Amino acid sequence: MIAQEFAYTAPTNLKDALALLGGENTKVLAGGMSLIPLMKLRLAAPEQLVDIGRIPELNYIREDGGKLRIGATTTHYQVESSALLRSRCPLLAEAASCIGDIQVRNQGTIGGSIAHADPAADYPASLLALEAKMVLASAKGQREVAAVDFFVDTFTTALGAGEIVKEVIVPVEEQSAGTSYQKMLQPASGFAIVGVAARIRKSGGKITLAWVGVTGLSGKPYRAMSVEKALEGTAGGTVDIDKAAGTVAEGVDANSDLFASAQYRGHLARIYARRALTVAISRTA
Repeated sequence: MIAQEFAYTAPTNLKDALALLGGENTKVLAGGMSLIPLMKLRLAAPEQLVDIGRIPELNYIREDGGKLRIGATTTHYQVESSALLRSRCPLLAEAASCIGDIQVRNQGTIGGSIAHADPAADYPASLLALEAKMVLASAKGQREVAAVDFFVDTFTTALGAGEIVKEVIVPVEEQSAGTSYQKMLQPASGFAIVGVAARIRKSGGKITLAWVGVTGLSGKPYRAMSVEKALEGTAGGTVDIDKAAGTVAEGVDANSDLFASAQYRGHLARIYARRALTVAISRTA
């Protein structure tokens, strides 16, 4: 199908872009990997598109005061291949490498993906495990929102009217930490039927920190706090991992669709939680 008629603007600086976002039925275009297909199917019909893909100040990966800052229009491939992220925040680079296919990773952006908030997207699980923050900008100013508060529901975020995701902030990971992102993908789309991100620190032979993010299982990504609580303070052996992973779907309203029933998704979540935890623990120093 062909999209409905719309106005198109491509500002070259952030100030001009934000000034255009006050109108009704205006959408932001970044990589276009989500919005353009929706427009072609006429599931979205914006009257105006503001293309932020030509704003150089939104494309960067840099370290600043013990934090890593990633601009909204940084592509998945740039996240995946960044030497800085691979060494200082490998979990995010690993998650980016699992997104779609090479064409999608070359065109899609981190800001566009998280703003779209697909419940089966790959980034959210890792962003939750990393205690990430999103910087949201509008013509009135900017604010920081923690990942745990940013993802509200299916395709729903904390973004307000006239706001865009300006950048993503993640911590520089300790060299002794171990991380892993594991997922069961839908073979046609590459989206996660279930995906689990694990971030583990150990000291004195015991797990001192466990952060686990889950995507694909329910209507929104979430932190699996039951898994974290069950694992912290243990040695992280096979029995410890099995016990912790077994709680990952407890109390969760699991999705059910053509690809997987709610019961099967719960089963997959336990399997992939076990795999993510096992790999993350094996990577701890």
